[in-house]
Parts: sequence; C-alpha cells; structure tokens
Amino acid sequence: MAERVYNFASGPAVLPLPAMEEAQRDLLALPGVGSSILEISHRSKPFLAIIEAAEANLRQLLGIPGNYKVLFLQGGARLQFAILPMNFLPQGSSADYVLAGTWGRTANTEALTQGKTRVVWDGQACAYRRMPAQEELDLDPGAAYLHITSNETIQGIQISSEPDSGNVPLFCDSSSDFLHRKVPVERYGVLYACAQKNAGPAGVTIAIIREDLFDRVPAGLPSLLSYKAIADAGSLLNTPPCFAVYMVKLVTDWLLRDIGGLDRMHAINKEKAAMLYEAVDGSGGFYKGHAEPAHRSLMNVTFTLPNEDAEKAFHAGAAKLGLMELKGHRSVGGCRASIYNAMPREGVVLLRDYMVDFAKKNG
Repeated sequence: MAERVYNFASGPAVLPLPAMEEAQRDLLALPGVGSSILEISHRSKPFLAIIEAAEANLRQLLGIPGNYKVLFLQGGARLQFAILPMNFLPQGSSADYVLAGTWGRTANTEALTQGKTRVVWDGQACAYRRMPAQEELDLDPGAAYLHITSNETIQGIQISSEPDSGNVPLFCDSSSDFLHRKVPVERYGVLYACAQKNAGPAGVTIAIIREDLFDRVPAGLPSLLSYKAIADAGSLLNTPPCFAVYMVKLVTDWLLRDIGGLDRMHAINKEKAAMLYEAVDGSGGFYKGHAEPAHRSLMNVTFTLPNEDAEKAFHAGAAKLGLMELKGHRSVGGCRASIYNAMPREGVVLLRDYMVDFAKKNG
C-alpha cells in the first residue's frame, strides 16, 4: 500500500482509516451478500439494512428526537440552499439569513432565486472574522425561518451555541462541523450537511428535518425537490448514492465503536485545535490568525504568514513532511489546516511542531 500523507484538505477530506480499511476489505463482496456495495440494488435487503443502520447511528450519536426525519439526499449543501426555500418559504413571506462568511452568503444568494430574504447580520464589516452575538441579530418574528451556517470553512469561524430564534424555525448548514460535537437537535427545524467534510465521501447529503415542517411543503414541486416526497419514500424515491451512504454508516460505526461518541470526539477536537492555535499565538506575530480568538473554528484553522515567499517556503517544507493541502482559500489567502474528526492527533502534532520550528527559523 502506498504511504499515506496527512491530508488537511477542506473537503473532500480525510476519512477514518478503520472505515476505509473495512470498505477496502469488503469492496468486492459484502459479507453474506456475495456482491459489492457498488453493485447491489438500493431496494435489496442488504442495502436497506445499511441505510437503516446509518440512520440509527446518526440518531444515537446526535440524540435525534423521534419527531425528526433523517434524509439521505444528493446535490450537496449548495442544492439544499435552493431546495430549502422551495419547500419552506411561502410566496409573500421572507426568510432571515445570517451572512457570517462565504457559505452563508452563498446560501442567501441561492435562496433569492426562490423568494424573498432578509439579511439579519452581515460580517463583511469585520472581514468575516467572527460570528454575531444574539443582540446583533435583526430578527423578524414573522420570518419563515432563520438560516445560519455553523462553521464557515473558508474563514475558519464557528458558532459556540445556537442563536435563539424564538418561534421561528432555525435552519442550519452544518456541512463542515457535522458530528464534531453533540448538538441540541431539538433547537433546529432543519439541520443539514454534505458528507465530504466530516461524515463520509462526496455524494451524499444528510438532512434532519422536524416532521411538522413537512406540512409547509407546497404541492406541485418536482418529486426530487420535495423534502416531503423524499421523506415519504424513505430516501429511496430514486437510487441514492449507495456507496456514500455505506461509508456514512462505516464512519458513524467508527465514531460509536472506536471514539465512544460525540462528547469524546468534541474533547479530541478541542485538543487538536488548541495545539495549532497555540502555535499561532506563540509565534510572536509570525503567524496571524484570521478568526477572532473567541470565534475560532475547531475544524478549520486559518492563518497567514508575513509574505508570499514565506508561504511558499512553508508549503514546500510541509510537503516534505507529508503535511498536504494546507493552502488557504484564494479569498482569504494564507494557510488553512482542516482538522476534521478523522485527522489523526499525530498529524496535528507534526504540523504544530513544524509550525513552531519554521517560525523560529524564519521569524
């Protein structure tokens, strides 16, 4: 087997090695089935057992209440940006949007193709370095819903607690920090995430939707754009991304079996992030973090170096150590270390030590 590097990409991102090893072992033939997960029917008993187990794992990990449906969808979070208002933004109403970074802005832009929105807070004035405080939100008590992004991957900022939306349903794009901690699902109307950051490979999107909201879905939507139609079909209205769902099952198995649940995963994530932020803060200004300290992401650590030459040298040296995909997004620049659940602690330790050493030699 080729030697693996430490993959700090923002997504598609690192997956747990035990999950990939199990998939590799059983790729040609699932135990007791005799065919590959890539070949079996999505309506066969073996696949139904897989998708039901994936849902059961998610319910156990997150403590999902019984009055919520778990849907396995396609199209990534970007498609959900448009489907959400299609389903839940009635004509003549408006929805509230928090624009804390790139993905909040994108969600709002896509929603505007379907109806009216209100921007209740925009972080542009602070260069998207923090999340808003509750008192800064200009909320409409009559809004169809309030939409937030829990973790802005590009800017490296993250919410620490859910905003109070009153009687307005709270919708959340949790793509880049899904399953990094246990969240109070009952606070949300819709919690959704594309898998390729923290839950599995690209190809499947998970949506957790409170059942009473299905009453709002208008008739006449194309079936694959109707959350109600998909829920009524148990996510099997058409052929789902079977392999991606299978991998979500294996990743959630790993979280339950090997990690011990999301409270333990959260503790590990805090420890990993603290190591890198200590390297930033202890560099005497050589590294500058993008996010304000109180709003730093546990998933995406963003920072800049003194100049472009230093950045090039940093990336070149990192690559020699097998520390890959550390380049920041072009809109922010600098570096970004995405340290999702599956990033091994030893990879973070190696990056931390390299950062400290590089700053001493070049500062």
